[in-house]
Amino acid sequence: MKKVTLKDIAKKFNVSVSTVSKALKGSEEISKATRDKIKTYAEAINYRPNLNALSLKNRRTKTIGILVPDMLNYFLAQVLKGIEKTAIKHNYKVVICITNDSHNREIEIIEMLSNGSVDGFIISIAEETEISKEFNHFNNALAFNLPIVMFDRVANGVLCDKVITNNRKAGEQAVINLAESGCRKIGFASSNSHLKVSQDLLKGYYDGIHSLGQSIDEKLIIHKKVDHYSDYESMLEPLFEDDAIDGIIASNEGVALAAMKIAQQRGKLIPEDFSTIGFTNGILARHSNPKLTTVSQHGELMGAAAAEMLIERLEHPENKKEFKTKMIKTDIVERNSTKSVKMT
Repeated sequence: MKKVTLKDIAKKFNVSVSTVSKALKGSEEISKATRDKIKTYAEAINYRPNLNALSLKNRRTKTIGILVPDMLNYFLAQVLKGIEKTAIKHNYKVVICITNDSHNREIEIIEMLSNGSVDGFIISIAEETEISKEFNHFNNALAFNLPIVMFDRVANGVLCDKVITNNRKAGEQAVINLAESGCRKIGFASSNSHLKVSQDLLKGYYDGIHSLGQSIDEKLIIHKKVDHYSDYESMLEPLFEDDAIDGIIASNEGVALAAMKIAQQRGKLIPEDFSTIGFTNGILARHSNPKLTTVSQHGELMGAAAAEMLIERLEHPENKKEFKTKMIKTDIVERNSTKSVKMT
Protein backbone atom coordinates (compact mmCIF):
# COMPACT_ATOMS: atom_id res chain seq x y z
CA MET A 1 0.00 0.00 0.00
CA LYS A 2 1.35 3.42 -1.00
CA LYS A 3 2.42 5.59 1.92
CA VAL A 4 0.30 8.75 2.18
CA THR A 5 2.33 11.95 2.13
CA LEU A 6 1.69 15.56 3.06
CA LYS A 7 1.58 16.26 -0.66
CA ASP A 8 -1.35 13.82 -1.04
CA ILE A 9 -3.30 15.56 1.72
CA ALA A 10 -2.50 18.99 0.28
CA LYS A 11 -3.83 17.87 -3.11
CA LYS A 12 -7.02 16.56 -1.49
CA PHE A 13 -7.84 19.96 0.02
CA ASN A 14 -6.22 22.10 -2.69
CA VAL A 15 -3.85 23.78 -0.23
CA SER A 16 -0.08 24.00 0.10
CA VAL A 17 2.08 21.37 1.79
CA SER A 18 3.10 24.03 4.30
CA THR A 19 -0.58 24.60 5.23
CA VAL A 20 -1.08 20.87 5.85
CA SER A 21 2.09 20.65 7.95
CA LYS A 22 1.04 23.61 10.09
CA ALA A 23 -2.54 22.32 10.46
CA LEU A 24 -1.34 18.94 11.70
CA LYS A 25 0.89 20.69 14.24
CA GLY A 26 -2.09 22.76 15.47
CA SER A 27 -0.64 26.09 14.32
CA GLU A 28 -3.00 29.01 14.87
CA GLU A 29 -1.79 30.48 11.59
CA ILE A 30 -4.33 28.10 10.07
CA SER A 31 -8.05 28.56 10.74
CA LYS A 32 -9.65 26.14 13.22
CA ALA A 33 -12.05 24.85 10.57
CA THR A 34 -9.19 24.00 8.22
CA ARG A 35 -7.12 22.45 11.03
CA ASP A 36 -9.98 20.23 12.13
CA LYS A 37 -10.81 19.18 8.59
CA ILE A 38 -7.22 18.21 7.78
CA LYS A 39 -6.64 16.44 11.11
CA THR A 40 -9.85 14.42 10.76
CA TYR A 41 -8.91 13.35 7.24
CA ALA A 42 -5.34 12.48 8.28
CA GLU A 43 -6.64 10.25 11.07
CA ALA A 44 -9.15 8.60 8.76
CA ILE A 45 -6.48 7.59 6.24
CA ASN A 46 -4.03 6.61 9.00
CA TYR A 47 -1.44 9.22 7.97
CA ARG A 48 1.94 8.84 9.68
CA PRO A 49 4.56 11.61 9.44
CA ASN A 50 7.96 11.09 7.82
CA LEU A 51 10.11 10.75 10.92
CA ASN A 52 13.32 11.34 8.99
CA ALA A 53 12.04 14.66 7.71
CA LEU A 54 10.62 15.71 11.06
CA SER A 55 13.87 14.94 12.80
CA LEU A 56 15.64 17.57 10.70
CA LYS A 57 14.50 20.26 13.11
CA ASN A 58 16.79 18.84 15.77
CA ARG A 59 19.54 17.49 13.57
CA ARG A 60 22.40 19.35 11.90
CA THR A 61 24.64 17.79 9.28
CA LYS A 62 26.66 20.92 8.45
CA THR A 63 26.22 19.87 4.82
CA ILE A 64 24.74 21.85 1.93
CA GLY A 65 23.09 20.21 -1.07
CA ILE A 66 23.87 21.90 -4.40
CA LEU A 67 21.83 21.22 -7.55
CA VAL A 68 23.12 22.48 -10.90
CA PRO A 69 21.88 21.70 -14.43
CA ASP A 70 25.29 21.01 -15.97
CA MET A 71 28.76 20.23 -14.63
CA LEU A 72 30.64 21.22 -17.81
CA ASN A 73 29.41 24.82 -17.86
CA TYR A 74 32.30 27.18 -16.97
CA PHE A 75 29.99 29.72 -15.33
CA LEU A 76 28.49 27.06 -13.06
CA ALA A 77 31.98 25.79 -12.22
CA GLN A 78 32.85 29.30 -11.04
CA VAL A 79 29.65 29.44 -8.96
CA LEU A 80 30.56 26.12 -7.34
CA LYS A 81 34.02 27.47 -6.56
CA GLY A 82 32.47 30.45 -4.74
CA ILE A 83 30.05 28.21 -2.83
CA GLU A 84 32.73 25.76 -1.72
CA LYS A 85 35.16 28.47 -0.57
CA THR A 86 32.44 30.07 1.55
CA ALA A 87 31.20 26.73 2.90
CA ILE A 88 34.71 25.74 4.01
CA LYS A 89 35.15 29.11 5.71
CA HIS A 90 32.05 28.37 7.81
CA ASN A 91 32.95 24.68 8.41
CA TYR A 92 30.27 23.33 6.07
CA LYS A 93 30.58 20.50 3.56
CA VAL A 94 28.88 20.40 0.16
CA VAL A 95 27.19 17.66 -1.86
CA ILE A 96 27.05 18.53 -5.56
CA CYS A 97 24.37 16.91 -7.73
CA ILE A 98 23.74 17.28 -11.47
CA THR A 99 20.14 17.41 -12.74
CA ASN A 100 21.01 17.38 -16.46
CA ASP A 101 18.12 19.84 -16.81
CA SER A 102 15.64 17.07 -15.92
CA HIS A 103 12.59 17.94 -13.79
CA ASN A 104 12.20 14.36 -12.56
CA ARG A 105 15.88 14.06 -11.71
CA GLU A 106 15.65 17.30 -9.73
CA ILE A 107 12.71 15.93 -7.73
CA GLU A 108 14.55 12.66 -7.07
CA ILE A 109 17.66 14.44 -5.79
CA ILE A 110 15.74 16.74 -3.46
CA GLU A 111 13.70 13.84 -2.06
CA MET A 112 16.87 11.77 -1.59
CA LEU A 113 18.76 14.55 0.22
CA SER A 114 15.75 15.62 2.29
CA ASN A 115 15.99 12.47 4.42
CA GLY A 116 18.49 14.11 6.74
CA SER A 117 21.54 14.24 4.45
CA VAL A 118 21.71 18.03 4.16
CA ASP A 119 20.62 21.11 6.10
CA GLY A 120 19.58 23.17 3.06
CA PHE A 121 19.92 23.63 -0.69
CA ILE A 122 21.55 25.97 -3.21
CA ILE A 123 19.86 25.46 -6.58
CA SER A 124 19.94 26.61 -10.19
CA ILE A 125 16.71 25.10 -11.47
CA ALA A 126 16.53 22.58 -14.31
CA GLU A 127 15.42 23.67 -17.76
CA GLU A 128 12.42 21.31 -17.68
CA THR A 129 11.39 22.73 -14.30
CA GLU A 130 11.57 26.30 -15.60
CA ILE A 131 9.43 25.38 -18.60
CA SER A 132 6.85 23.34 -16.64
CA LYS A 133 6.70 25.78 -13.70
CA GLU A 134 6.10 22.79 -11.39
CA PHE A 135 7.71 23.79 -8.10
CA ASN A 136 6.07 21.49 -5.52
CA HIS A 137 9.34 19.72 -4.70
CA PHE A 138 10.90 23.03 -3.66
CA ASN A 139 7.91 23.96 -1.51
CA ASN A 140 7.93 20.51 0.11
CA ALA A 141 11.56 20.98 1.18
CA LEU A 142 10.79 24.44 2.57
CA ALA A 143 7.81 23.02 4.48
CA PHE A 144 10.19 20.67 6.29
CA ASN A 145 12.48 23.54 7.32
CA LEU A 146 15.07 22.95 4.62
CA PRO A 147 15.94 26.46 3.43
CA ILE A 148 16.71 27.06 -0.23
CA VAL A 149 18.75 29.71 -2.01
CA MET A 150 18.31 29.82 -5.79
CA PHE A 151 20.81 31.39 -8.19
CA ASP A 152 20.89 32.40 -11.87
CA ARG A 153 17.87 30.33 -12.98
CA VAL A 154 15.31 30.94 -10.26
CA ALA A 155 11.63 30.16 -9.67
CA ASN A 156 9.87 33.43 -8.93
CA GLY A 157 6.89 31.52 -7.55
CA VAL A 158 8.95 29.99 -4.73
CA LEU A 159 9.43 32.02 -1.54
CA CYS A 160 13.14 31.76 -0.84
CA ASP A 161 16.34 33.78 -1.09
CA LYS A 162 17.74 34.29 -4.58
CA VAL A 163 20.95 35.54 -6.24
CA ILE A 164 20.68 36.79 -9.80
CA THR A 165 22.19 39.18 -12.33
CA ASN A 166 20.28 41.95 -14.06
CA ASN A 167 20.34 40.31 -17.48
CA ARG A 168 18.04 42.92 -18.96
CA LYS A 169 20.47 45.69 -17.99
CA ALA A 170 23.38 43.59 -19.26
CA GLY A 171 21.70 43.24 -22.66
CA GLU A 172 21.14 46.99 -22.87
CA GLN A 173 24.76 47.73 -21.91
CA ALA A 174 26.02 45.31 -24.56
CA VAL A 175 24.07 47.13 -27.28
CA ILE A 176 25.35 50.51 -26.12
CA ASN A 177 28.92 49.19 -26.00
CA LEU A 178 28.72 48.03 -29.62
CA ALA A 179 27.15 51.33 -30.68
CA GLU A 180 29.85 53.36 -28.94
CA SER A 181 32.50 51.28 -30.71
CA GLY A 182 31.03 52.24 -34.07
CA CYS A 183 28.47 49.52 -34.90
CA ARG A 184 25.37 50.81 -36.69
CA LYS A 185 23.32 47.70 -37.44
CA ILE A 186 23.26 45.53 -34.33
CA GLY A 187 21.48 42.19 -34.18
CA PHE A 188 20.49 39.77 -31.41
CA ALA A 189 20.89 35.99 -31.50
CA SER A 190 19.73 33.45 -28.93
CA SER A 191 19.55 29.67 -29.01
CA ASN A 192 17.67 29.33 -25.70
CA SER A 193 14.53 31.44 -26.16
CA HIS A 194 12.61 29.24 -23.69
CA LEU A 195 14.72 30.43 -20.73
CA LYS A 196 14.00 33.60 -18.76
CA VAL A 197 17.68 34.58 -18.89
CA SER A 198 17.46 34.79 -22.69
CA GLN A 199 14.10 36.56 -22.58
CA ASP A 200 15.56 39.20 -20.27
CA LEU A 201 18.57 39.66 -22.57
CA LEU A 202 16.20 40.26 -25.48
CA LYS A 203 14.29 42.87 -23.47
CA GLY A 204 17.62 44.52 -22.72
CA TYR A 205 18.47 44.48 -26.43
CA TYR A 206 15.17 46.27 -27.14
CA ASP A 207 15.98 48.80 -24.42
CA GLY A 208 19.42 49.41 -25.91
CA ILE A 209 18.14 49.90 -29.46
CA HIS A 210 15.46 52.31 -28.22
CA SER A 211 18.03 54.25 -26.16
CA LEU A 212 19.94 54.85 -29.42
CA GLY A 213 16.81 56.40 -30.91
CA GLN A 214 16.41 53.53 -33.38
CA SER A 215 13.39 51.41 -34.20
CA ILE A 216 13.42 47.62 -33.79
CA ASP A 217 14.15 45.65 -36.96
CA GLU A 218 12.80 42.14 -36.36
CA LYS A 219 14.89 40.82 -39.27
CA LEU A 220 17.95 41.40 -37.07
CA ILE A 221 16.64 39.17 -34.27
CA ILE A 222 16.99 35.39 -34.00
CA HIS A 223 15.32 34.11 -30.83
CA LYS A 224 14.87 30.34 -30.98
CA LYS A 225 15.36 27.11 -29.07
CA VAL A 226 18.25 25.29 -30.72
CA ASP A 227 19.47 22.21 -28.86
CA HIS A 228 22.81 21.53 -30.53
CA TYR A 229 25.73 23.82 -31.29
CA SER A 230 26.13 22.25 -34.75
CA ASP A 231 22.91 24.01 -35.75
CA TYR A 232 24.02 27.50 -34.68
CA GLU A 233 25.44 28.50 -38.06
CA SER A 234 22.28 27.61 -40.00
CA MET A 235 20.26 29.45 -37.34
CA LEU A 236 22.37 32.60 -37.84
CA GLU A 237 22.61 32.65 -41.65
CA PRO A 238 19.47 34.82 -42.18
CA LEU A 239 21.08 37.67 -40.22
CA PHE A 240 23.87 37.91 -42.80
CA GLU A 241 21.73 37.76 -45.95
CA ASP A 242 21.97 41.47 -46.87
CA ASP A 243 25.58 41.75 -45.59
CA ALA A 244 24.69 44.94 -43.68
CA ILE A 245 24.82 43.68 -40.10
CA ASP A 246 27.98 44.82 -38.31
CA GLY A 247 27.39 43.65 -34.73
CA ILE A 248 25.62 40.88 -32.80
CA ILE A 249 24.69 40.35 -29.16
CA ALA A 250 24.80 36.56 -28.60
CA SER A 251 23.10 34.67 -25.77
CA ASN A 252 26.08 32.36 -25.23
CA GLU A 253 29.66 31.82 -26.32
CA GLY A 254 28.79 29.13 -28.87
CA VAL A 255 26.37 31.39 -30.74
CA ALA A 256 28.90 34.26 -30.65
CA LEU A 257 31.67 32.08 -32.10
CA ALA A 258 29.35 30.77 -34.83
CA ALA A 259 28.50 34.38 -35.75
CA MET A 260 32.20 35.26 -36.00
CA LYS A 261 32.84 32.22 -38.19
CA ILE A 262 30.10 33.20 -40.66
CA ALA A 263 31.34 36.79 -40.75
CA GLN A 264 34.91 35.63 -41.49
CA GLN A 265 33.70 33.25 -44.21
CA ARG A 266 32.04 36.25 -45.84
CA GLY A 267 35.31 38.13 -45.89
CA LYS A 268 34.62 40.43 -42.93
CA LEU A 269 37.45 41.46 -40.65
CA ILE A 270 36.87 41.21 -36.89
CA PRO A 271 36.45 43.64 -35.23
CA GLU A 272 36.98 46.18 -38.07
CA ASP A 273 33.90 45.09 -40.10
CA PHE A 274 32.00 42.97 -37.61
CA SER A 275 31.83 42.81 -33.80
CA THR A 276 30.16 40.48 -31.32
CA ILE A 277 29.58 40.25 -27.57
CA GLY A 278 28.68 36.93 -25.95
CA PHE A 279 27.22 35.77 -22.63
CA THR A 280 28.94 34.45 -20.51
CA ASN A 281 32.66 34.85 -19.76
CA GLY A 282 33.88 31.27 -20.18
CA ILE A 283 36.88 29.32 -21.42
CA LEU A 284 35.89 29.46 -25.11
CA ALA A 285 36.00 33.26 -25.01
CA ARG A 286 39.65 33.24 -23.94
CA HIS A 287 40.79 30.75 -26.58
CA SER A 288 38.76 31.76 -29.65
CA ASN A 289 40.38 33.55 -32.57
CA PRO A 290 39.93 36.42 -32.18
CA LYS A 291 39.30 36.32 -28.43
CA LEU A 292 35.67 37.01 -27.59
CA THR A 293 34.37 40.07 -25.77
CA THR A 294 31.87 38.88 -23.16
CA VAL A 295 29.51 39.91 -20.40
CA SER A 296 30.84 38.52 -17.11
CA GLN A 297 28.25 37.44 -14.55
CA HIS A 298 30.92 36.93 -11.86
CA GLY A 299 30.00 33.34 -11.03
CA GLU A 300 32.35 33.05 -8.06
CA LEU A 301 30.81 36.13 -6.42
CA MET A 302 27.33 34.72 -7.10
CA GLY A 303 28.24 31.41 -5.48
CA ALA A 304 29.76 33.09 -2.43
CA ALA A 305 26.68 35.29 -1.99
CA ALA A 306 24.32 32.28 -2.26
CA ALA A 307 26.32 30.32 0.32
CA GLU A 308 26.43 33.26 2.76
CA MET A 309 22.65 33.72 2.48
CA LEU A 310 21.95 30.03 3.12
CA ILE A 311 24.39 29.71 6.02
CA GLU A 312 22.88 32.82 7.62
CA ARG A 313 19.47 31.08 7.51
CA LEU A 314 20.92 27.87 8.92
CA GLU A 315 22.93 29.48 11.71
CA HIS A 316 20.14 31.83 12.82
CA PRO A 317 16.81 30.04 12.18
CA GLU A 318 15.19 32.17 14.88
CA ASN A 319 15.63 35.27 12.71
CA LYS A 320 12.57 35.12 10.47
CA LYS A 321 13.92 37.64 7.99
CA GLU A 322 12.10 38.48 4.78
CA PHE A 323 13.43 36.65 1.75
CA LYS A 324 15.88 38.69 -0.29
CA THR A 325 16.98 38.79 -3.91
CA LYS A 326 20.61 39.84 -4.27
CA MET A 327 21.70 41.34 -7.59
CA ILE A 328 25.25 40.71 -8.82
CA LYS A 329 26.52 43.46 -11.13
CA THR A 330 27.72 42.38 -14.58
CA ASP A 331 30.69 43.78 -16.49
CA ILE A 332 31.76 43.76 -20.12
CA VAL A 333 35.16 42.12 -20.54
CA GLU A 334 36.64 43.66 -23.68
CA ARG A 335 38.73 41.39 -25.90
CA ASN A 336 39.39 41.29 -29.65
CA SER A 337 35.91 40.63 -31.07
CA THR A 338 34.94 44.29 -30.54
CA LYS A 339 36.65 47.61 -31.14
CA SER A 340 37.72 49.22 -27.89
CA VAL A 341 35.25 51.90 -26.80
CA LYS A 342 38.15 53.83 -25.32
CA MET A 343 39.76 54.16 -28.78
CA THR A 344 36.65 55.35 -30.67
